[in-house]
Amino acid sequence: MMKLIALILAGMVLVGCNTVQGLGKDIQQGGHKLEKAADR
Repeated sequence: MMKLIALILAGMVLVGCNTVQGLGKDIQQGGHKLEKAADR
């Protein structure tokens, strides 16, 4: 599971986070999606 999360985060960085702020927002959105999936 941790490898999957690391892969997703690496992919988000490569796809288009041009700033640290953008990276933070992408990570936050990914965290919200993981929370929703865990709640199900």
